Amino acid sequence: MNSRINNFDFLRFIFASFVIISHSYGLLGSTEGDVLARLTNGQMRFSYIGVHGFFIISGYLIFNSLLRCKGLADYYWKRVLRLYPALIVVLFLTVLLAPAVYESSIPYWHNTSVYTYIPKNLTLFFRQKGIDGVFENNPYTSSINGSLWTICYEFSMYVMVSSLFFIRKKSFVKIIVALIFVTSYILSVFKPYLLNGLFMKIELVSGSFYNLMCFFTGGMLMTYVTIRNKKTETILILLALVILVISTYFGLLLYTCYFTLPILVILIGKSSTPYINKLGEVIGDTSYGIYIYSFPIQQTLVHFYKMDTIPLIIFSMVLSFAAGYLSWHLIEKKALGYKDLFSKKKPVQESKTEIMF
Repeated sequence: MNSRINNFDFLRFIFASFVIISHSYGLLGSTEGDVLARLTNGQMRFSYIGVHGFFIISGYLIFNSLLRCKGLADYYWKRVLRLYPALIVVLFLTVLLAPAVYESSIPYWHNTSVYTYIPKNLTLFFRQKGIDGVFENNPYTSSINGSLWTICYEFSMYVMVSSLFFIRKKSFVKIIVALIFVTSYILSVFKPYLLNGLFMKIELVSGSFYNLMCFFTGGMLMTYVTIRNKKTETILILLALVILVISTYFGLLLYTCYFTLPILVILIGKSSTPYINKLGEVIGDTSYGIYIYSFPIQQTLVHFYKMDTIPLIIFSMVLSFAAGYLSWHLIEKKALGYKDLFSKKKPVQESKTEIMF
């Protein structure tokens, strides 16, 4: 999608905010989940919409980017530039600032886990969740930055998409994408533990992989959906929303969400709604920064202030939005200035959303 005037930046901003809301409950030790989880009897959380929304948009835009890229080196270079610069900075800042919340008899810089935290997390697949002595007295002790778990799955999707490079111009590629979608749907719904032992060798979970791949390929499939009539598009959005609500009411969300959410997210994202379509131009593409900074910010607030859920949501959103803004303007945007390094010719102008997580 070449136009910069769309709703994708706004949707990603909302999805990042949804993740913050859900994490605020979990990081305070709540077992009930957020408000949406309670309304849907645990079928859906705000973070469920947020994370899957990210993968749907990513599937749509990354696949479109593949269709226009000059080569695999060009494709992977853009993916690396989008993921790694901000990730490297957040990991280094975590290690440098962690002494402020460190609680252990072992001196911080004598702690082996301090030195393995960055290199392990840079592998994406062999993630080190924490540093010994950091946040171990918080209600949630399992991770410093729990948001990073999705990045290895995201990169796996990039690899999957790249496998279509040499047939990307063929007419039958849409059949291949549809087959991947159907296969991942069947595996996610009916056989989520198939080959789990194999996935665990690279520290992935088979059920999560099939689930996220289905949403990702759902976004890819939406590339081939062209609706020129605005009324028809509106009817399709409303129909998908009605099916989503009804299936949730009857406890059938597991079976319908893979179809309804991609339709809703992509059709709304491709639209251009006045005012909200300018969000990216006004503040930048802040969603990735918000996503990767919000979790450690929330853990830190819980560590120092022991606040309740609503204050945690409010303060962590403000701080995370600020971190996302700085990350985009100081790191991510500057890194993306080198995205055409492997392009042999002057490329077709891409929207920044096309190379976004």
